[in-house]
Amino acid sequence: MIKILLNGCSGKLATAISNLAKTTDEAEKYEIICGIDPDPKTHDFPVLTNIADFKANTDVVIDCSVAEAVPTLLDFCVKMQFPLVICTTGFNDTQMEHIKQASAKIPIFQSANMSMGINVLQNLAAQVAKILSDFDIEIIEKHHNQKIDAPSGTALLLAEAINASFDNKKEYLYDRSQQRNPRGKEIGLHSIRGGNITGEHSIVFAGAGETLELKHTAISKDVFAIGTLKAAEFIQKQPNGLYNMDNLNSKK
Repeated sequence: MIKILLNGCSGKLATAISNLAKTTDEAEKYEIICGIDPDPKTHDFPVLTNIADFKANTDVVIDCSVAEAVPTLLDFCVKMQFPLVICTTGFNDTQMEHIKQASAKIPIFQSANMSMGINVLQNLAAQVAKILSDFDIEIIEKHHNQKIDAPSGTALLLAEAINASFDNKKEYLYDRSQQRNPRGKEIGLHSIRGGNITGEHSIVFAGAGETLELKHTAISKDVFAIGTLKAAEFIQKQPNGLYNMDNLNSKK
Protein backbone atom coordinates (compact mmCIF):
# COMPACT_ATOMS: atom_id res chain seq x y z
CA MET A 1 0.00 0.00 0.00
CA ILE A 2 1.45 3.34 -1.09
CA LYS A 3 0.63 6.10 1.38
CA ILE A 4 0.01 9.50 -0.23
CA LEU A 5 -0.06 13.05 1.15
CA LEU A 6 -2.14 15.06 -1.34
CA ASN A 7 -1.26 18.77 -1.48
CA GLY A 8 -3.99 20.98 -2.97
CA CYS A 9 -6.47 18.19 -2.34
CA SER A 10 -9.64 20.17 -3.17
CA GLY A 11 -8.68 20.95 -6.77
CA LYS A 12 -10.01 19.23 -9.88
CA LEU A 13 -6.98 17.05 -10.55
CA ALA A 14 -6.59 16.13 -6.89
CA THR A 15 -10.26 15.13 -6.78
CA ALA A 16 -9.75 12.89 -9.81
CA ILE A 17 -6.71 11.34 -8.13
CA SER A 18 -8.54 10.66 -4.86
CA ASN A 19 -11.52 9.19 -6.71
CA LEU A 20 -9.29 6.93 -8.81
CA ALA A 21 -7.38 5.79 -5.75
CA LYS A 22 -10.68 4.53 -4.29
CA THR A 23 -11.74 2.45 -7.30
CA THR A 24 -11.84 -1.32 -7.08
CA ASP A 25 -8.69 -1.86 -9.15
CA GLU A 26 -6.56 0.69 -7.28
CA ALA A 27 -7.98 0.62 -3.75
CA GLU A 28 -5.51 -2.00 -2.55
CA LYS A 29 -2.50 -0.16 -4.01
CA TYR A 30 -2.94 3.49 -2.95
CA GLU A 31 -4.12 5.20 0.23
CA ILE A 32 -4.50 8.95 0.62
CA ILE A 33 -3.72 9.40 4.29
CA CYS A 34 -4.07 13.19 4.45
CA GLY A 35 -4.79 16.23 2.32
CA ILE A 36 -3.52 19.81 2.46
CA ASP A 37 -5.61 22.74 1.24
CA PRO A 38 -6.17 26.34 2.43
CA ASP A 39 -9.89 25.97 1.67
CA PRO A 40 -10.65 22.41 2.82
CA LYS A 41 -13.81 20.68 1.69
CA THR A 42 -15.38 17.48 2.93
CA HIS A 43 -13.19 14.47 2.14
CA ASP A 44 -13.00 10.91 3.38
CA PHE A 45 -9.47 11.59 4.65
CA PRO A 46 -8.24 14.23 7.12
CA VAL A 47 -7.39 17.65 5.67
CA LEU A 48 -4.99 20.23 7.10
CA THR A 49 -4.75 23.86 6.03
CA ASN A 50 -0.99 24.08 6.68
CA ILE A 51 1.46 21.42 5.54
CA ALA A 52 3.70 22.17 8.54
CA ASP A 53 0.99 20.61 10.72
CA PHE A 54 1.46 17.20 9.10
CA LYS A 55 3.41 15.16 11.65
CA ALA A 56 2.96 11.62 10.32
CA ASN A 57 4.91 9.67 7.71
CA THR A 58 4.07 9.13 4.06
CA ASP A 59 5.57 7.24 1.12
CA VAL A 60 5.10 10.09 -1.34
CA VAL A 61 3.67 13.61 -1.65
CA ILE A 62 1.58 14.56 -4.68
CA ASP A 63 1.28 18.28 -5.40
CA CYS A 64 -1.78 19.69 -7.23
CA SER A 65 -1.63 23.23 -5.87
CA VAL A 66 -0.36 26.46 -7.47
CA ALA A 67 3.16 27.52 -8.41
CA GLU A 68 3.37 30.05 -5.57
CA ALA A 69 2.79 27.30 -2.97
CA VAL A 70 5.48 24.93 -4.24
CA PRO A 71 8.59 26.56 -2.67
CA THR A 72 7.19 25.99 0.83
CA LEU A 73 6.26 22.44 -0.14
CA LEU A 74 9.77 21.77 -1.47
CA ASP A 75 11.38 22.92 1.78
CA PHE A 76 8.98 20.73 3.77
CA CYS A 77 9.62 17.63 1.66
CA VAL A 78 13.39 18.13 1.82
CA LYS A 79 13.20 18.50 5.60
CA MET A 80 11.06 15.35 5.96
CA GLN A 81 12.83 13.45 3.14
CA PHE A 82 9.55 12.74 1.33
CA PRO A 83 9.59 11.84 -2.39
CA LEU A 84 7.51 14.35 -4.38
CA VAL A 85 5.36 14.34 -7.52
CA ILE A 86 4.70 17.85 -8.88
CA CYS A 87 1.67 18.23 -11.15
CA THR A 88 1.50 22.01 -10.80
CA THR A 89 2.44 24.20 -13.80
CA GLY A 90 3.21 27.88 -14.44
CA PHE A 91 6.63 28.04 -12.77
CA ASN A 92 9.01 30.92 -13.37
CA ASP A 93 12.77 30.44 -13.72
CA THR A 94 13.43 31.01 -10.01
CA GLN A 95 10.83 28.42 -8.99
CA MET A 96 12.21 25.89 -11.49
CA GLU A 97 15.69 26.41 -10.08
CA HIS A 98 14.32 25.75 -6.58
CA ILE A 99 12.87 22.45 -7.84
CA LYS A 100 16.20 21.45 -9.39
CA GLN A 101 18.09 22.27 -6.19
CA ALA A 102 15.64 20.28 -4.07
CA SER A 103 15.94 17.28 -6.40
CA ALA A 104 19.56 16.91 -5.30
CA LYS A 105 18.24 16.07 -1.83
CA ILE A 106 15.05 14.11 -2.57
CA PRO A 107 13.58 12.28 -5.59
CA ILE A 108 11.21 14.60 -7.49
CA PHE A 109 8.95 13.74 -10.41
CA GLN A 110 7.92 16.87 -12.29
CA SER A 111 5.99 17.12 -15.54
CA ALA A 112 3.80 19.78 -17.08
CA ASN A 113 1.44 16.98 -18.15
CA MET A 114 0.95 13.56 -16.56
CA SER A 115 -0.75 12.03 -19.60
CA MET A 116 0.97 9.06 -21.23
CA GLY A 117 -0.41 10.23 -24.58
CA ILE A 118 1.16 13.68 -24.25
CA ASN A 119 4.50 12.03 -23.61
CA VAL A 120 4.13 10.13 -26.90
CA LEU A 121 3.06 13.34 -28.67
CA GLN A 122 6.11 15.15 -27.29
CA ASN A 123 8.48 12.51 -28.67
CA LEU A 124 6.67 12.33 -32.02
CA ALA A 125 6.76 16.12 -32.39
CA ALA A 126 10.52 16.16 -31.82
CA GLN A 127 11.02 13.49 -34.50
CA VAL A 128 8.76 15.29 -36.99
CA ALA A 129 10.56 18.60 -36.37
CA LYS A 130 13.88 17.00 -37.33
CA ILE A 131 12.43 15.69 -40.60
CA LEU A 132 10.35 18.77 -41.48
CA SER A 133 12.94 21.25 -40.28
CA ASP A 134 11.97 23.93 -42.83
CA PHE A 135 8.24 23.84 -41.98
CA ASP A 136 6.54 26.56 -39.95
CA ILE A 137 5.41 25.35 -36.52
CA GLU A 138 2.38 26.50 -34.55
CA ILE A 139 1.07 25.09 -31.25
CA ILE A 140 -2.58 25.62 -30.25
CA GLU A 141 -3.82 24.72 -26.79
CA LYS A 142 -7.37 24.81 -25.42
CA HIS A 143 -8.42 24.63 -21.77
CA HIS A 144 -11.35 25.38 -19.46
CA ASN A 145 -12.19 28.93 -18.42
CA GLN A 146 -10.72 28.50 -14.92
CA LYS A 147 -7.13 27.82 -16.02
CA ILE A 148 -4.98 30.74 -14.93
CA ASP A 149 -1.68 30.21 -16.81
CA ALA A 150 -1.23 30.74 -20.54
CA PRO A 151 0.24 29.25 -22.56
CA SER A 152 -0.24 25.94 -20.80
CA GLY A 153 2.72 24.18 -19.29
CA THR A 154 2.08 21.36 -21.75
CA ALA A 155 2.30 23.72 -24.73
CA LEU A 156 5.66 24.92 -23.47
CA LEU A 157 6.73 21.33 -22.87
CA LEU A 158 5.92 20.50 -26.50
CA ALA A 159 7.67 23.64 -27.75
CA GLU A 160 10.81 22.80 -25.79
CA ALA A 161 10.83 19.23 -27.14
CA ILE A 162 10.56 20.58 -30.69
CA ASN A 163 13.17 23.28 -30.14
CA ALA A 164 15.66 20.71 -28.87
CA SER A 165 15.65 19.27 -32.40
CA PHE A 166 17.24 22.40 -33.88
CA ASP A 167 20.84 23.61 -33.73
CA ASN A 168 19.60 27.20 -33.97
CA LYS A 169 16.84 27.54 -31.39
CA LYS A 170 13.62 29.23 -32.41
CA GLU A 171 12.04 32.00 -30.37
CA TYR A 172 8.50 31.62 -29.02
CA LEU A 173 5.87 34.08 -30.19
CA TYR A 174 2.68 34.39 -28.13
CA ASP A 175 0.96 37.33 -29.83
CA ARG A 176 1.07 38.76 -33.34
CA SER A 177 -1.48 41.53 -32.81
CA GLN A 178 1.17 44.26 -32.76
CA GLN A 179 3.21 42.91 -35.67
CA ARG A 180 2.96 43.91 -39.29
CA ASN A 181 5.60 41.57 -40.67
CA PRO A 182 5.60 38.23 -42.46
CA ARG A 183 6.01 35.20 -40.26
CA GLY A 184 9.57 34.51 -39.17
CA LYS A 185 11.31 31.36 -37.89
CA GLU A 186 9.51 31.38 -34.55
CA ILE A 187 7.32 28.76 -32.92
CA GLY A 188 3.87 30.27 -32.42
CA LEU A 189 1.92 29.41 -29.27
CA HIS A 190 -1.79 30.18 -28.99
CA SER A 191 -4.12 29.80 -26.01
CA ILE A 192 -7.89 29.34 -26.00
CA ARG A 193 -9.90 29.42 -22.76
CA GLY A 194 -13.56 28.47 -22.52
CA GLY A 195 -16.21 26.24 -21.00
CA ASN A 196 -15.00 23.04 -19.39
CA ILE A 197 -12.47 21.91 -22.00
CA THR A 198 -10.24 19.42 -20.19
CA GLY A 199 -7.29 19.95 -22.50
CA GLU A 200 -6.49 19.91 -26.21
CA HIS A 201 -3.08 20.39 -27.79
CA SER A 202 -2.40 20.58 -31.52
CA ILE A 203 0.93 21.01 -33.31
CA VAL A 204 0.73 22.24 -36.89
CA PHE A 205 3.68 21.77 -39.24
CA ALA A 206 2.99 23.94 -42.30
CA GLY A 207 5.09 23.67 -45.44
CA ALA A 208 4.74 24.59 -49.10
CA GLY A 209 1.53 22.99 -50.32
CA GLU A 210 0.97 20.72 -47.32
CA THR A 211 0.39 20.66 -43.57
CA LEU A 212 0.78 17.97 -40.94
CA GLU A 213 -1.08 18.18 -37.65
CA LEU A 214 -0.46 16.19 -34.47
CA LYS A 215 -3.18 16.39 -31.83
CA HIS A 216 -3.96 15.12 -28.35
CA THR A 217 -7.34 15.47 -26.66
CA ALA A 218 -7.93 14.74 -22.98
CA ILE A 219 -11.48 13.49 -22.47
CA SER A 220 -11.43 13.72 -18.68
CA LYS A 221 -9.10 14.48 -15.77
CA ASP A 222 -8.79 10.74 -15.20
CA VAL A 223 -6.05 10.53 -17.83
CA PHE A 224 -3.87 12.84 -15.71
CA ALA A 225 -4.83 11.06 -12.48
CA ILE A 226 -3.76 7.69 -13.89
CA GLY A 227 -0.38 9.07 -14.92
CA THR A 228 0.08 10.81 -11.56
CA LEU A 229 -0.50 7.63 -9.56
CA LYS A 230 1.93 5.76 -11.80
CA ALA A 231 4.45 8.54 -11.18
CA ALA A 232 3.88 8.27 -7.41
CA GLU A 233 4.52 4.54 -7.52
CA PHE A 234 7.65 5.13 -9.60
CA ILE A 235 9.25 8.02 -7.69
CA GLN A 236 9.16 6.44 -4.23
CA LYS A 237 11.63 3.80 -5.47
CA GLN A 238 14.14 6.21 -7.05
CA PRO A 239 17.32 7.82 -5.72
CA ASN A 240 17.55 11.60 -5.41
CA GLY A 241 17.13 13.39 -8.73
CA LEU A 242 14.67 15.07 -11.08
CA TYR A 243 12.49 12.72 -13.14
CA ASN A 244 9.80 13.09 -15.80
CA MET A 245 7.49 11.06 -18.03
CA ASP A 246 10.37 9.85 -20.21
CA ASN A 247 11.93 8.19 -17.16
CA LEU A 248 8.61 6.59 -16.23
CA ASN A 249 7.95 5.22 -19.71
CA SER A 250 11.52 3.93 -20.09
CA LYS A 251 10.90 1.61 -17.13
CA LYS A 252 8.25 -0.32 -19.07
